[in-house]
Amino acid sequence: MERKNAWEKYPQGEKRNEVFAFAEDYRKFISECKTERECATYIYDLAKEAGFVDLDEAIAAGTALKAGDKVIANNMGKGLAMFILGEKGMEAGMNILGAHIDSPRIDLKQVPMFEDTEMAMLDTHYYGGIKKYQWVALPLALHGVICKKDGTTVNVNIGDKPEDPVFGISDLLIHLSADQLDKKAAKVIEGESLDLLIGSIPMTEEEDAEEKVKEKVKGNILRILEETYGVEEEDFLSAEIEVVPAGEARDYGFDRSMIMGYGHDDRVCAWPSYKAMLEVDVPEYTSVCLLVDKEEIGSVGATGMESKFFENCVAEVMNLAGCYSELALRRALKNSKMLSSDVSAAFDPNFPSVMEKKNAAYFGKGLVFNKFTGRGGKGGSNDANPEYIAKLRNIMDTNEVSFQTAELGKVDQGGGGTIAYILASYGMNVIDSGVAVLNMHAPWEIISKVDLYEAYRGYVAFLKEA
Repeated sequence: MERKNAWEKYPQGEKRNEVFAFAEDYRKFISECKTERECATYIYDLAKEAGFVDLDEAIAAGTALKAGDKVIANNMGKGLAMFILGEKGMEAGMNILGAHIDSPRIDLKQVPMFEDTEMAMLDTHYYGGIKKYQWVALPLALHGVICKKDGTTVNVNIGDKPEDPVFGISDLLIHLSADQLDKKAAKVIEGESLDLLIGSIPMTEEEDAEEKVKEKVKGNILRILEETYGVEEEDFLSAEIEVVPAGEARDYGFDRSMIMGYGHDDRVCAWPSYKAMLEVDVPEYTSVCLLVDKEEIGSVGATGMESKFFENCVAEVMNLAGCYSELALRRALKNSKMLSSDVSAAFDPNFPSVMEKKNAAYFGKGLVFNKFTGRGGKGGSNDANPEYIAKLRNIMDTNEVSFQTAELGKVDQGGGGTIAYILASYGMNVIDSGVAVLNMHAPWEIISKVDLYEAYRGYVAFLKEA
C-alpha cells in the first residue's frame, strides 16, 4: 500500500523540466490572479485564444454544435463553465472537472473608511475560514472593482507592483502583550479589529480651504482616490474590494520542489483542470471544466455551486446540439461522472497529532482522492461509491498517474467540505480529488510541484477515459 514518491518518475533532465515548466506557468497564474474575478478573466481570455466560443454568442447566432466544438460560459465574471462536445450525445453523461476559484481573504465593508487619531483606516469583514491572527503585520494588497452609478467600473489592483504602496493590519507590540497572550488563539485578534491602515498625512490648509473637512487624513485619502481613480466615498457602496497578501508566489525549498503562494486553495486544482481541457480533441463523452465562486462560504449565491448556472448552461448547450428535452437534461446530469477538484490537507511533521498516518495525504505522492470529507461521522459528506473509485484506480494506473487516498485528519479532529455533494445530488458519481496543501487557509500556502503535475495528468486521463 505504500506509494512511491512521484519525483522518482522524473529524474534530472527533460522529464523533470516538464514538471518545473508546468509549475512555473501555474506560479505566474496565482501571482497575477488573487481574486475569483481575476481568475475567471484570465482563464476566459486564454480559452477564447484556444478556440472556445462564448456560449451567449453561440446562442445569439443560433450556432449548431457538434462533436469537438468548444464553448465557454461566463457567470457574472466570477465563474466559468467550459464544454468540449463528445461523440456520444450529452444524454449519455459528461466527464466533469469542478473546482472553485475563490479563496479565504478579507473583504472591505460597504462603508469602510474612517479616521482614528489621525490615521486613515478601512473597516473589513473576513471571508471564509481564516485564523485571524495570521493576517496581521503582513504586507497586504487591494484587488477588486468599484462600480459607479454611471455604469462604469474601476478595476482596483494596488500593492503587487514593485512601485505600489502596500497596506496592513497592525499587531500589538510584544512589550504590551501580556493580556493578549493569555487569550485563546481564536480571540487573540477579533474580527472587528482587522482594520486596514491606509494613510496618515492630513490635508493642507490650502487643500481644505473650501470644504472645511473635519477628518483631514481621511479627506486626503479621498482626494488621492478622486485624482487617481475618479471615485468618491459613496462609490464604496457598490464596490467589491478584497484584501489579499501582497507579493508573488515563490519557489519554496533549496530544491525548488514546492511553491509558496496565496490562494492554492483552490486555484491549484482550477489551473490543471483548465489545462487538462486543452489536451482534449474530440472526446467520447462531453468534457467539462467548471470553475465556481463562493465555495469558501458554503457555495451559495448566484455564482456559487448551489445556483442553477451550471444546469442552465448544460440545457443551453444541449439545445444548440439539438438534443435538449427536460428528460434528456436530467439523464445527462445523472449519467455524468465528476472529479470535485479540491485540495486536501497535507501531512505536516510539525503537527502529526491531528492526522492518522495511514490515511493522510503526503507531499510528493501525487493526486489525492478523498472518498469522503465532511466531519466526524461523515457528516455533510458525499462519500463516493467504491465502483466509481475502482474505475478511477484503473484509469490512473493505466496512465501511470501517481495518486494517493486520504481523509481530512483524524475522525473527531475537525473537518471540511467541497462542492462534491451538490453535484452528487443529481445522482452522478462524484469524488473529491486534488492536491495536498500545507498551511491551508493561511495567507501563504505551500504545494508540491510534482503533485500539481500529477493532478494535471490525472485530470487529462479522466477526461479522455472515464
